[in-house]
Amino acid sequence: MDGDNQTTVTEFLLLGLSEESEQEDVVFGMFLGMYMVTISGNLLIILAVSCDPHLHTPMYFFLANLSSVDICFSSVTIPKALVNHMVGSKSISYTECMVQMYFLFAFGNMDSFLLSVMAYDRYVAICHPLHYTLMMRFRLCVLLVAISWVITILHSLLHTLLMVRLTFCSHNAVPHFYCDPYLVLKLSCSDTFLNDVTIFTEGGLIYAIPFVCIVVSYAYICSKVLKMSSTQGIRKAMSTCGSHLTVVCLFYGAILGIYMHPSSSYSLQDAVASVIFIVVTPMANPFIYSLRNRDIKGALRKIILRF
Repeated sequence: MDGDNQTTVTEFLLLGLSEESEQEDVVFGMFLGMYMVTISGNLLIILAVSCDPHLHTPMYFFLANLSSVDICFSSVTIPKALVNHMVGSKSISYTECMVQMYFLFAFGNMDSFLLSVMAYDRYVAICHPLHYTLMMRFRLCVLLVAISWVITILHSLLHTLLMVRLTFCSHNAVPHFYCDPYLVLKLSCSDTFLNDVTIFTEGGLIYAIPFVCIVVSYAYICSKVLKMSSTQGIRKAMSTCGSHLTVVCLFYGAILGIYMHPSSSYSLQDAVASVIFIVVTPMANPFIYSLRNRDIKGALRKIILRF
C-alpha cells in the first residue's frame, strides 16, 4: 500500500443526495420544511400530553416519549446537513461523525423498543381491560422505558467502539447527507468482518426482539377481537391500534430497506429508505397519532384556544 493510502482521515465529506446545485437547493428546502414540521408536531404532542390530565395514562406517556425520541433522532442528522448547505461545506469531522453514528443507533433503536412497549400496552388494554390499571402501573411504565434506554445505550456504544477501532485511509467521501454507518464501513481500509457479523447478529436481534414482541402482542389482540360479539367493541379495539400499526409498518418497512444488507452493497433504494427512516417517519408520527385520535385532537384544540 502506498504512502497516500496510509494517510489517516480526520474528516469525512458528506456528498448529499445530489451533486447538482439546483437539486441540492430543492433538497435543502424540503429538509428544512420537514424538520420544522417534525419539531413542531412532536412538541405539540408532548405539550398536549403534559397539559391535559386526561392524557396522563400509560399509552400517552409512551407516546410523549416516542415524540421526544423522534425530535432527537431527526436532530442528529438534519441540522448538520442544513448548516453544511448554508455555509457551502460538505465536511464533518471524524469525531462528529462517530458521535452522530452513536446517537443514530441510540435513538433509532429506542424508537423500536418504544413501539414494542406501546404494543404491549395495547395488548393489556384490549385483552385484560379490568386489570389494566393494576398491570400498567406508572412505576412499571417508567421501568420499561428505562430498561429500553439502557439496552439501546449499550448497543450504540458497542457499534461505535467497533467503528472507532477501524482505520480510514485516503478515501473519505460519504455519498449521503449524514454519516451512514454502512457507507462509512465501506471507506475503511481495515477488515470490517467483525463489524458486519455484529450488525447481522447482535444488531439484528436488537431490532428483531421488539418486532417479535409487537407481532405476539397483536396476535393476542386479533384473537381477542375475533371473539368479540359487539361490532362497536371491535371498532373501538381497532381504532386504538390503527395508528400504532401504521407507524410500525412505516418504521420497520424502512429498516428492511436499509439495514438488512452487507456493507459492501448500497443502492438508490437504500438512500430512499434511509430518508424515509430518518426524515419522513419522525415527521409523520404526530400526524398519524393525532389525526385518528380524538383525545389528542381535543387536547390540542384546548391549547390552541388558550392562545
